[in-house]
Amino acid sequence: MALRDELRGELLKSIWHAFTALDVDQCGKVSKSQLKVLSHNLCTVMKIPHDPVALEEHFKDDDEGPVSTQGYMPYLNKFILDKVTEKFNRQDFDRICWLLCSRKNLPPGRLLISSDDAFKIWCIFNFLSEDRYPLIMVTEEIEYFLRKLTEAMGGSWVEERFEDYRLELHSKQQCLNAWELIALVGSGHFSKGMDGQTLSMAVGEVYQELILDVLKQGYLMKKGHKRKNWTERWFVLMPNSISYYVAEDRAEKKGDIVLDGNCSVEPLQDKDGKKCLFFIKSSLKGFEISASDKKKKQEWMQAIQNCVTVLRQGRAAPHREARQKRRDQRQKQQAEQQELELRMKELQTANEAKQLELENMRKELEEAAAYAAAEEKKRLQTQTELQDRYRTDLEREKMVRQQMEEQVAQKSTELEQYLQRVRELEEMYGKLEDALEDERRARQDEEAVRRLQERLLEQEAKKRAELEQIHLRQQRAISKTEAEKEELEKERVAKESALQAAMKQLEQLEQERRGAVVQHQNVMRKLEDATNNTKSWKHKVAEHEGLLRLIQPGSKPTPIVNNWGIASFSDGELSLREKQWQERKNQVTQAQ
Repeated sequence: MALRDELRGELLKSIWHAFTALDVDQCGKVSKSQLKVLSHNLCTVMKIPHDPVALEEHFKDDDEGPVSTQGYMPYLNKFILDKVTEKFNRQDFDRICWLLCSRKNLPPGRLLISSDDAFKIWCIFNFLSEDRYPLIMVTEEIEYFLRKLTEAMGGSWVEERFEDYRLELHSKQQCLNAWELIALVGSGHFSKGMDGQTLSMAVGEVYQELILDVLKQGYLMKKGHKRKNWTERWFVLMPNSISYYVAEDRAEKKGDIVLDGNCSVEPLQDKDGKKCLFFIKSSLKGFEISASDKKKKQEWMQAIQNCVTVLRQGRAAPHREARQKRRDQRQKQQAEQQELELRMKELQTANEAKQLELENMRKELEEAAAYAAAEEKKRLQTQTELQDRYRTDLEREKMVRQQMEEQVAQKSTELEQYLQRVRELEEMYGKLEDALEDERRARQDEEAVRRLQERLLEQEAKKRAELEQIHLRQQRAISKTEAEKEELEKERVAKESALQAAMKQLEQLEQERRGAVVQHQNVMRKLEDATNNTKSWKHKVAEHEGLLRLIQPGSKPTPIVNNWGIASFSDGELSLREKQWQERKNQVTQAQ
């Protein structure tokens, strides 16, 4: 697709800055080696193949001397601009040209703006400058830019301050170049009372509107096409598309809505707990959008509908169309001024012609008077016999003189009427200038009031958006607190259940302990009975001890005494009996 004439002109402005920066001697010429590097960089950033051989062939007749702009333009148009499409990054292109020219021309000294802000002002200058070289920005465009910058900073436009600056411009050259404009903004003359960050944000806002074609931007809720959930996105409206991002920094892009003349936007009824809904229908699919309030919904619908209307009519973006209208108005005023000057010249020429004619008539009268005086002298010198004839001649001469005086009086009257007409035309011209000045001031006042209303509406929308964000954060915090409360309630119920189970187990263990105590008491009683029984047996054994000793053969080892008497069991039997008794005791204990 061939490059549009408008875009070609804007690209040529940036290239002109780069070419002028390479012209070190300011003679309008640049060496061929520098043009090769420039051409290669332009082809790279514009994504077109670079042909260095074509450059050599184009300038093969001028191998030694530098190349002028007139010689470089045919190569630039044929081998670069004619091959460029709109599918390249315009900011990268401007950055390359900016790097070449900013090092040489950026005003020295400390400015209130950064290098990036200076680059944005440079791009805005190229957009608003006149389509003639060297590039300049006229007074009307300077005022337009400073007004938008002041509105973006939230300040009020001071007409008197700019009028003083306008007088300074009229006393100099009535225009500014790019570097003078950057120095003017960086000096802070029209941003007094504003800090550097506010000025930088204002420059970025004007840059987005005029250069990046951002017509409107803000947060909206979008319904998904697959999961049908609502997600908050940062929407950016441009003349032929709507892009939406994850956040305001536009770091992660989520999608685009392509706009054309067949698109439509219409309001929707509240549903799914969402209010202020509207539907964007494109040629590919539809999108359900939710705004934070009715005012923002109406603003977005109106802005989108305006874009669709402009696309249907095949018109340019609003700010580009406004720029063209201002240029057409200036051209019309210049044409009217030239026509008025031409008419004034024609009137002056006619006046000079009339003056020359009157001068010729005066000369003729003087010549006639001299001739009459000579004739009168001759008549006085003639003889008396010729007096009658001379008297007749004198009367005839008097009649001729009277006719000539009448003609002079008539010419004087015509001259007076002509001068009166010239004065009337001058008065009409003064009234016309006053009427044009009144109309311009009325338009300026209307524009100022309209922009003030727009700024107030934007501030109200921003405040509403901030309140909506605070409300959303509070809702999230409440939801989170309720979820934590539900989890704590579940943990409390679980702990109460575990506590009741533990209490039941404790009661069961208490009952088992009580049973064990009863069994222990029974065992103690049994043990006490067994002890008493053992003592009775020991007594009996002691009574019969002498008889037992009589029948024992010889000496014996120390007898083993147990509950059944002395030497009732052997060591092995006793160990076996103790082991069995211990096992029974363990079984009883386990049973308890």
